[in-house]
Amino acid sequence: MCKSVIAIGFVITLFACEGNYKNVQKLSMADNLPFAEGKGVNLKYTDSGKVVANLRAPEFEDYSNFGFPYREFPKGVELFFWKEGKLNTVVSDFGVQYGETGMVDLRENVVLVTSDSLVLRAEQLYWDQNRQWVFTDQPYQITLKDGSVNNGASFDASQDFTTFISRNNKGVQLIDKNELENDE
Repeated sequence: MCKSVIAIGFVITLFACEGNYKNVQKLSMADNLPFAEGKGVNLKYTDSGKVVANLRAPEFEDYSNFGFPYREFPKGVELFFWKEGKLNTVVSDFGVQYGETGMVDLRENVVLVTSDSLVLRAEQLYWDQNRQWVFTDQPYQITLKDGSVNNGASFDASQDFTTFISRNNKGVQLIDKNELENDE
């Protein structure tokens, strides 16, 4: 009888240690690893059955298990979005999206192309999704459809670029002489 009690006690202890060991592994994993990872990501966002945005990325890491949750795109991201049926694109070599604040931080070789052929190039671009605002504190270049170029130190703009505030900018503005004569 004594041997049976000892054997049962040993088995209970063994299983209790096994369960604790798995919990300890989970706790240490949450400290520095993402909650989820993805490769070859191709997400489509729809509204009323229509695709309004398509996000593609070679890799994706979801850190929603952190105190300040975020999603990281360490090998770049491409975003295609349609507004009123017109395609706009944004690409960068690195990106982070912060869930709680709605901020997106795009870095390295950021290129934004709007449906009306505006091309913005910057090394870093922030997008505040909640306020629908785009800005950077890094040098940028904008090329307009007519070939006009604006280089600046930084800017703040509404996401549709109807409001645009640039700092320390220089540029080349192309003016059609015929249009000036017709306006007079």
